[in-house]
Amino acid sequence: MLLFRWAILLLLLAAAVCFAFYAGTARPHYKRWGWVILKWTLLAAFGFFAVLIAERGF
Repeated sequence: MLLFRWAILLLLLAAAVCFAFYAGTARPHYKRWGWVILKWTLLAAFGFFAVLIAERGF
């Protein structure tokens, strides 16, 4: 579980770095990579936490 939390944190950090590179260079591929990383990280995080909630029971 700790591994998944660290992976999510590092991927969010990677997306932030991509957006910072985009802000600094104005090259659109950094923005595109930032959105892709952010989208898949959030989907994985929601899935991970949904499994945790389902395991615990409502």
